[in-house]
Amino acid sequence: MYKTIAVIYGSDSSEWEVSCRSGEFTASRIDGAKYDVYEIFARFGSWSLVAYRKKGSERVLFPENGRPQIDKTDFSVMVDGVKVKFDYAYIMQHGAPGENGQMQGYLEMIGVPHSGCSSFVAAMTFDKFSCKSYLKDVDYVKCADDIFVRKGEHVEGLAQKAVEKLGLPMFVKPTDGGSSFGVTKVKKAEDFDKAVEYAFAEGNMLIAEKAIVGRELTCAVYYNGTENVALPVIEILSDNEFFDYEAKYNGHSREVCPAEITADEKELIQETSKKIYAHLGCAGLVRVDYLLAADGLYFLEVNTVPGMTAASLVPKMVRTAGMNMTDFLTTIIENS
Repeated sequence: MYKTIAVIYGSDSSEWEVSCRSGEFTASRIDGAKYDVYEIFARFGSWSLVAYRKKGSERVLFPENGRPQIDKTDFSVMVDGVKVKFDYAYIMQHGAPGENGQMQGYLEMIGVPHSGCSSFVAAMTFDKFSCKSYLKDVDYVKCADDIFVRKGEHVEGLAQKAVEKLGLPMFVKPTDGGSSFGVTKVKKAEDFDKAVEYAFAEGNMLIAEKAIVGRELTCAVYYNGTENVALPVIEILSDNEFFDYEAKYNGHSREVCPAEITADEKELIQETSKKIYAHLGCAGLVRVDYLLAADGLYFLEVNTVPGMTAASLVPKMVRTAGMNMTDFLTTIIENS
């Protein structure tokens, strides 16, 4: 069993504030009778200790201008003249560097176990086009048609080609973003170029993707030490045109858990999620998003660092499954 858990939050992406909320929630739910918990804010190379909670003690919060700096040579920190070396990292960074494999790579190089997927799997799944490419030939889930474009690449008549191949409406989005930053639902061909510009403001690669009409559903999978387990399915009902940032974080959506679907649909989604988890080589906790259309189940994306605020989807799944969040996090920590 691990003794000293570092929860890493904040990120270099537009999702950094959401990441802080996820990290603080996660740190607060980790079992204080079993672990010392340290909260690390990491953004643009500056890593500092926000707070810590020793076993059986209250949380100690540092003033913003008095936070101890993390020693990256051995992943440690000096607190009141005592060196604390972390023996496990719980990564709660949405976006780079915690979701694209960079943080995982650092921890793997210095030999510190961490939550979630390996650096390779995190990097591959973080890129929507790469991840879809791993799944395009499987027979248990569909992938919407798409077009991939890299920033600086000139594609003659791109808008016309996209409309001809994908039809309207379509979605244009960065391949490596989250929380719906940079995503546009394009309804008219003349809006395509502006959507491309918006997506490139968030990243260097984008995909234009055929809009699939269907019910938006999501299911998380984790490894419990013996087998891969699928949590209850959630249906997302957005007040907006799609599940954008406003819908996700500002109350403009409703999440139904468990989803009001048939037993066959539930089994399809849970079994498909476990197959995707295994096929991609995932570890720890991941969430898989889908659209259930008239012609079948469509894969949207994998979230290897899913949101973990009190209002997030995975905690709702855990509660619906009748599990205690603290015990659930212990399972993730001990079996990642």
